[in-house]
Formats: sequence, C-alpha cells, structure tokens
Amino acid sequence: LPSSPQPHPKPQPNPTCRCLPNAFPNKNPTDFDFLKVIGKGSFGKVFLAKCKSDGTFYAVKVLQKKSILKKKEQNHIMAERNVLLKNVKHPFLVGLHYSFQTSEKLYFVLDYVNGGELFFHLQRERCFCEPRARFYAAEVASASWDNVTLKLTGVLAFAACPNNKENKSFLDSSQYLAPEVLRKQPYDRTVDWWCLGAVLYEMLFGLPPFYSRDVSHMYDNILHKPLQIQGSKTIAACDILQGLLHKDQKKRLGANMDFLEIKNHVFFSPINWNDLYHKKITPPFNPNVVSGCIQRAAMRWDLPESSLSIPRSGFPAGKGTQG
Repeated sequence: LPSSPQPHPKPQPNPTCRCLPNAFPNKNPTDFDFLKVIGKGSFGKVFLAKCKSDGTFYAVKVLQKKSILKKKEQNHIMAERNVLLKNVKHPFLVGLHYSFQTSEKLYFVLDYVNGGELFFHLQRERCFCEPRARFYAAEVASASWDNVTLKLTGVLAFAACPNNKENKSFLDSSQYLAPEVLRKQPYDRTVDWWCLGAVLYEMLFGLPPFYSRDVSHMYDNILHKPLQIQGSKTIAACDILQGLLHKDQKKRLGANMDFLEIKNHVFFSPINWNDLYHKKITPPFNPNVVSGCIQRAAMRWDLPESSLSIPRSGFPAGKGTQG
C-alpha cells in the first residue's frame, strides 16, 4: 500500500491497548502485493492480496485507526480477532491467518473467498427454492454468522465473527435486528436464531420479514407487526419461520436447547448434519468462477460497520506489530 512519510504521532493522554504476543513477528504490509480493492466500508477497505513468499491469495482487511477511534467503534477488535483465530479450521468460517498493525492502520489477513457475496446472488435471483435455502440456512445455523460469502465450491463461508458473548456487537443491517435489541434489553444467543429466521425468510421470499424503506416503520413492524407468510411454502418452512421469528425471545425456537432445537426441527430433516460439516453434500449451486476468480459483477464484499470492530482504548504507534 503506498503511503507518504508521516510525522511520529504525539503521545496521547488516553490509555493504550497493547496487542497480544506476536505470533508472526516478521509479517507486515510489505510482505504482500495488494492487487485490487474488493470491498469498502466506513473504516477501511478489503484488498485482494498475494503473499510474496508463497504466492497465496488472501483477503486483507485494512482499517484506519483514526476513523475507528473517531466513531468510538473500537471496543470489539480483539474479540473479533480471537474468535477468528479460534475458528480458523471451521469449514464454514473464514480464517484469520495474520493480524498486524502500523501506526495508522490495522491489518487482518483472511481467507480469500471468491464465490461472491450471498446476497448478490439472492438479489440477482430474487429468491431461492426451499432446498437451496435450507442448505444455506443449515450452514448458517452450524456456524452462526455475520457476513456470508460463497466459496468456489458453492458452500458458504462466514466473514467476521458471530454474535456471541465474546462479541456483543450485532448486525449493522437494521432489518435483521431482533425486538430485544431494538428495545435495548439484555439479549442472549437467541438473537442469532432471530437473525437466522430473518435470513431464511429473505432467501425464501426475497425481502426481510418486516422490511420497510422507512426505518422507523420497519422497527415498529419488528416490534409489533405479526409475521406474515405468503405464497405456497411447506408447513415445515412456515413453522420454523414462526419459531425463529417469535418476538418473545424466551419462546423463540432455540431458547431452550439452542442449536439442538434448530437441528432437530422437521424443516432440516433432509439434512445430514455430519455430512454437511464434512462437506459431503453437493451444494445446490456453484458460483460462476473463471480461473479461480469470480467474475467482476459478483465480486461484491459488504462490510457492515459492526464487523470492523476494535478495543475501546487507543492504539500503540509502532512498526508493523504482529498480533
């Protein structure tokens, strides 16, 4: 990344946050060739980059510290990093290979997933048939989710981190917010199952369940409007949507036995979960990839602000610190 010399930053009165111990002390931005921008967000960009030493392609998320601190969105970066590291071998989670920083920027070196963003394909096709939606929903349920993309093989990969106790951020996309989040009430794992229901509904019908262009009206719909299911969907599909999108989180599907309730629902009865995890199920769709790269029209990466997260204190200025 080209950069002009910058004066050494003056010491700040705010406390700084030290990075975790260096795992790859020699990695820094000069170890990569940055080929093209494949995504943009409020705090930075995602680049397609090639490692100079072995030729491996990565998606490198580059975040501007100044922008993050200015918007006070720095409270989750270490949680995101830790979750990504823990799940680097999960079949449906994008893995974090390296993380390092300069005095001005943070770098996350992630798996390059070249099948295109899921919602690009949904927008193009308007809605998915029930078997295809079930396949994707099963992978979402298996991994939890934030930012979903398609791999070359047609299976899903999830970028950023799930909405768990380590990362209390929620989806920036307002149409997926659960009622308890809108009410600013304490929320738990069931918020993920609401999100699963909203995504499954959108895959089946083409729009989120309570969508309105007027955000305040959409929030009112989420809080008060009964769920409406139109069209000729199976009883199983209707039932799981009613369960996942229950406004009372204590009565929501998954409130008692978490993922086990989702897994055992009749809607997912065609899914062999062991085969799904080991990628033995043939995906219902393979993205149109030429020579290992998705066609330009499908190369769309969305970066919700909540997925570009960092700790509340400041950052140490330094030389490409790994961590």
